[in-house]
Amino acid sequence: MKFHAFAGPLLAAAIPLLLFELMTSWSSMDTMLRHPSGHFYIVSSVAALSTVIAILAGVAGSRLRNIEVSCLSLAFISLAEMFAVHGFSTPGFVMGPSSLTGIAAQLSVFLAAVWLALSSLSSDHPLVLSLSRWKNSLVPIWTVSLGLFALVGIVFPSIVDIVPWNRNPIKSVVVVITMGLHFFTMYRYYQSYRYSRFPLQLSIVYSCALQIAAQVIMVSGKTWMLSWWIYHYLLLISMLVMLIGLIMQYASNKSIVGALKALFTRDPIERITNSISPSVKALILATETKDPYTAGHNFRVTMYALRLAEELQATPEQLRALAQGAIVHDVGKINVPDSILNKPGKLTDEERLVIEQHPVKGYELCRSLGFMKEELDIIRSHHERWDGSGYPDRLQGERIPRLARIVAVADVYDALTSNRSYRQARSHSEALAFLQEQKGKHFDPVCVDAWVRLCERDPQAYQYPAAMIREGGMPAAAAATGGAAV
Repeated sequence: MKFHAFAGPLLAAAIPLLLFELMTSWSSMDTMLRHPSGHFYIVSSVAALSTVIAILAGVAGSRLRNIEVSCLSLAFISLAEMFAVHGFSTPGFVMGPSSLTGIAAQLSVFLAAVWLALSSLSSDHPLVLSLSRWKNSLVPIWTVSLGLFALVGIVFPSIVDIVPWNRNPIKSVVVVITMGLHFFTMYRYYQSYRYSRFPLQLSIVYSCALQIAAQVIMVSGKTWMLSWWIYHYLLLISMLVMLIGLIMQYASNKSIVGALKALFTRDPIERITNSISPSVKALILATETKDPYTAGHNFRVTMYALRLAEELQATPEQLRALAQGAIVHDVGKINVPDSILNKPGKLTDEERLVIEQHPVKGYELCRSLGFMKEELDIIRSHHERWDGSGYPDRLQGERIPRLARIVAVADVYDALTSNRSYRQARSHSEALAFLQEQKGKHFDPVCVDAWVRLCERDPQAYQYPAAMIREGGMPAAAAATGGAAV
């Protein structure tokens, strides 16, 4: 990951920490502001917003039967309940002075960090698999248990002194673990954001950054000093950032359930349909209307290409560009007459010239729609050949854009293994034999070797796309309307 790409979240944490350091260094700036009722209202606002987020995620997690969404809900349930205790135990408001106030604040961020980190893990991680056994009861059991713990703490505030949370070394250990968990969560969600560009993913990254700064100020500040108040507002901003992310995600999916489903899906078809832009979805629909085979072909090619690119260790940005470009790589065929596009016999030289214009036509169309260079390279250059005999620009070797070389392998593999009106599909082994025969002529040898290696190691790489589209129908229409093809 490039450091400059992560600069925004790091600045979100660094700026309030620098302000805190400046205020504590200049005693004239850091005056005492003892305001119990004001403290209670700010803390209550944080707890209320956290509860709203928890409820939205909890309902979605229940409907989706998705343990990762449930973990996201539990993060904000934990923060809401423990921070409510922090507010209720405000010295001089309802209760007298006690260590419960500080400990509850620390626990709220620590427990939120634990559940957020769990929500970022893949669904096949051992910890997530263990939690999945309790998916139906995890949220209510944790909510009630933590609520009882909070109630006991309020009734018997001295009980929290059994474990000296607010004294070193325990305090320092908790802070370090909390920060480590938040950095881990930020990294995981930012990696996902680089691929899919979902606003809620970025909101979680910024929310974690703000919680890191809040945790440091929480344990370093002196109660009622002006600098001490900073962390309360940081947590309030953190909750608002999450709500903004949810609203933006909702706007693109029209439902909270759909928004969170898009965020945590592991299905490759949904990963494609959820990450593509509205302009691309419109092109998919236009392609499907023109030629149903081409639409299904585009989808399979995209799935093959993504797996091949992952095998070649492409970056998340490259995978996103690949998904956007491969799904419409044949969009230029919209301008090809049906009589040529679906001709059962051999094409004439004139008809061949018309067909060979489709990469340029697609390139020009998508350039006018504001596609980025990487996607345009795929659309224009996926028919170039390694030996320079391809079209439209007769590029050779590594002058052919890498993503276009990847799509070329996926494109021909799918064409060979698909039935057409004028020929029967070849078998998987026959298609691989053709690719290997054309290695170094038509195709980049590295791409062919990677595809063969992937198919031998994981047959689902080539079996799953065709099976999903055959069993679930054409996914392009679902993609064009924003739906899931499962």
